[in-house]
Amino acid sequence: MNNLSNVKKMYIKYINNVIKNNKVSHAYLIELDNYERDTNYVYDFIKMILCNLEYDDLDKSNNKIIKLIDEGNYPDITVISTDNTVIIKSDIIDLQKDFSNKSLYNNKKIYIIYSAEKLNNYSANTILKFLEEPEDNIIAFLLTDNRFNILDTIVSRCQILSLKEESYKYQLNNDTLDFIDYLLNPNNFLINYNDLVKNKYSDKSIMKDNLIESENIIISYLSKSDERLNDVFRNVLSEELIRIISIIEIYLAQLKYNINYKLWLNSFFSSLLGG
Repeated sequence: MNNLSNVKKMYIKYINNVIKNNKVSHAYLIELDNYERDTNYVYDFIKMILCNLEYDDLDKSNNKIIKLIDEGNYPDITVISTDNTVIIKSDIIDLQKDFSNKSLYNNKKIYIIYSAEKLNNYSANTILKFLEEPEDNIIAFLLTDNRFNILDTIVSRCQILSLKEESYKYQLNNDTLDFIDYLLNPNNFLINYNDLVKNKYSDKSIMKDNLIESENIIISYLSKSDERLNDVFRNVLSEELIRIISIIEIYLAQLKYNINYKLWLNSFFSSLLGG
């Protein structure tokens, strides 16, 4: 593990915490840097979930499920991929039929969708039932090389993880630091709500830019690619920063629609407060 990049180390730390704390989500959207190189990390996570093992224990285990997955013979994993430009609705319908059957191993059933950006409106609407009304025994893994190409309705219902190695560009200026402080201390925003909405964050486009900038900064900090950020996030748990990223993703998707901006702001910062 010492030879891994900081991004990979952060990913492994996160999935270990998921297993330790029994906090497995019903759906993951995982952004890959390279399918050929990074898909193994997705399958490692799946093995950890199915076998209740931490990452470092995978190679030591003689679990039958791990062997079957490595051989491509585990019956409760379904993969959807296509060489076409879109994933069609019938592919998702076939998936639903398959998952109406009970697990052969009395365990979780997993489906993996490669190139999830190929889900069009028809196929996405079909899969939303899985995502909106998740069953305890079904977990989705949606893979993409760019999460910003995924339909908003999908993004807002998934836990976002990234294995991207690229450096995110951002400006670490006073305005950005002020906004990050509001993300970390949302009550301060609500206290100064009227003034901030009237001046600094007067419309959706300004807010959108700040959210994207802040998300990139948080990701850079989590991947330990910028030592300047150590002081910015001092004493803030990585789990809290991951929670903030998840909230940002959900509310960024909503900004694309014709919404009441002030109500959106109240909802966003209330969610940061845990409300």
